[in-house]
Amino acid sequence: MVTAILTLLTVLGGTFAIYLIKDLIAHKKNLGPEKTLTALIVGFITDFFDTLGIGCFATTTLGFKVSKFLKNDNLLPGTLNAGHTIPVILEAFLFITVVKVEALTLSSMVIAAMLGSWLGAKTVSKLPEKKIQRAMGIALAVTAIIMTLKQLHILDLLGQGNKAMGLSGTFLIIAIIGNFILGALMTAGIGLYAPCMAMVYMLGLNPLVAFPIMMTSCSALMPVASLEFIKNDRYSRKGAIGLTIGGVLGVIVAVKFVTSLDLTILTWVIIAVVMYTSISMIKSSCRKTAATLVEMKQGA
Repeated sequence: MVTAILTLLTVLGGTFAIYLIKDLIAHKKNLGPEKTLTALIVGFITDFFDTLGIGCFATTTLGFKVSKFLKNDNLLPGTLNAGHTIPVILEAFLFITVVKVEALTLSSMVIAAMLGSWLGAKTVSKLPEKKIQRAMGIALAVTAIIMTLKQLHILDLLGQGNKAMGLSGTFLIIAIIGNFILGALMTAGIGLYAPCMAMVYMLGLNPLVAFPIMMTSCSALMPVASLEFIKNDRYSRKGAIGLTIGGVLGVIVAVKFVTSLDLTILTWVIIAVVMYTSISMIKSSCRKTAATLVEMKQGA
């Protein structure tokens, strides 16, 4: 089973890499106004902590906001997916053999996430900027809330006593539908790690099972979603280059040199800033909506 999944990830990652490289070559004279070095630094930091379980979407959004990397927020979901695809696949390769999860549960949830991301990317890649801002704002708020629940060990309580390494019947169907929805939402910038972990806990699975499921789901769905964003030209090319290079380096450093790290204080800081970023993006989208209404009235 592990061999089949790793083969799938290799094919998906290879297909994505070829598609991305072709697009970069086709636009080599105009890769965009952003600074690749900024994205590289952000990618290194965020994928370093992603390897430790914090997640990279909310933190990357934060890094891009602080550095004012993107001039247009409608490029954010595509840049997050395309830029973190290779680093997350690398994470899956490094960690997928650690925990043995029942084959049907893992494969069905991964496929569901892939299908969800394919459908989600087709929708998100065509949304206007203000809707992207609003969706990202809500996504970050949800992420901050779930991270808070995790920090308070409320999610951990759900998993206490759980020993199952696989699901069947109604619970498996719920898990498949849930991961399909999470795969679609990830294309809007909602990280899959925390909500997937909560779902796994509530369905009675051993908490350790969350790691191979969420890592493999993300590494399988992100190439699928990214192809849609690249196809529709809704991502930052320099952002994708920087996040990929920095992210790979961050994963390698995290795996090789970090054995234990107290992330409690850091995680609380991230939660606070992510919530602030969420509120800022929602307020920004509301301002754009108000400005549009004023223009419409003046035109009338």
